Formats: sequence, C-alpha cells, structure tokens
Amino acid sequence: MARSPSRPVKPSSPQGEPLYLTVGYLRRAHGLRGEILMDVYTEFPERLRPGVIVYLGEEHQPMEIASVRPHRQALLIAFQGIHTPEDAGRWRNTWVYVTAADRPPLPAGQFYVHQVLGLRVVTEQGHLLGTLAEVLETGANKVYVVIAEDGQEILLPAIEQVIREIDLHQGEIRVHLLAGLIPGEDDLET
Repeated sequence: MARSPSRPVKPSSPQGEPLYLTVGYLRRAHGLRGEILMDVYTEFPERLRPGVIVYLGEEHQPMEIASVRPHRQALLIAFQGIHTPEDAGRWRNTWVYVTAADRPPLPAGQFYVHQVLGLRVVTEQGHLLGTLAEVLETGANKVYVVIAEDGQEILLPAIEQVIREIDLHQGEIRVHLLAGLIPGEDDLET
C-alpha cells in the first residue's frame, strides 16, 4: 500500500475521543460510471457496503455508498448521486470518515489505534519512557513509536512479551523492556 498523505486533524469530543475515524482516501476517478479508487485505512473494510453513510473531506460531507468492489489492494467505490467521472473527480485526494459512534466493538483487551495514541509509556518499574506517538503496521507485528521527553524515538514491538498492560483510565501503557531493546537502558532507574 502506498504511504498515506498526511491526515488532517479531526475534531474531537470533550472526552478526547474523535468524532470521526479515517477509513479511506479517495485517489482518482475510475471508469465511466462515477466510481473512484479508494485506499483502505480500516481493519473492517467489510463494513463499507451499499447503504452505509460515510463522510467526505474536512467538512465531513455525508455520502451514501452506492456500490463497492475490490480492485487490487484498494476498493472501487461509488456514491449515490455521482454518475460520471467528472462528478467523482471532485472528490479526488479526499479523506473518507465514519463516525466514531459507528465503530464495531472489539474483543476484551484489544484497542483502536486512536485510543492508545498519546498514552504515557512506562516500564514495569514505573520509569516514564515517553508518549505513544504512532503505531506502525509491519508484516510480523505492529510497532509502537514512543517519543521520549528529550525527543528521542523509541520503537517497541507490540507483542505480549513487551506490551504488558494498556490502561485507558490511567492513560498509560506498561511495558517490559527486552534486553538490548533501548540503547542505554542500563542507565534507567529501577
């Protein structure tokens, strides 16, 4: 999948939860029937089906999905009222959102990325490593990008041996550092 363009800042509710979640990025019109190629940024693409309302662009323009079909690593999507390539082209380079209230529930112990971004990351001994800034998708497992107070970037594999507990109420992620994971980790107070 191509590297995504930088995402716009989305409005949030007073509780810190986003009102909208990014599910795709519209790239270009395809064919003659008003379809547009969409990169997928959701783990639940099956929820993008005809009749579902999505929100386009920073203005969150509501649009009803008319049709969806796979196309290579992306989707070809059409919206109600859009029937020509010119109409579809109006939405080129536009983010596609759903409301956070419409997100499917996850099994216990699993979290959406937006829920963990910004959490403090601490060792099992209580030493603050920094703040979770990004979650990278890799082939084997996700990688948590933690930014320390000094600006140093720390990469932690999101595996059970490292990520011990995520506590949304306390606003922190408790981790176990594997030997050699962080340069100079012997200097950390325990």
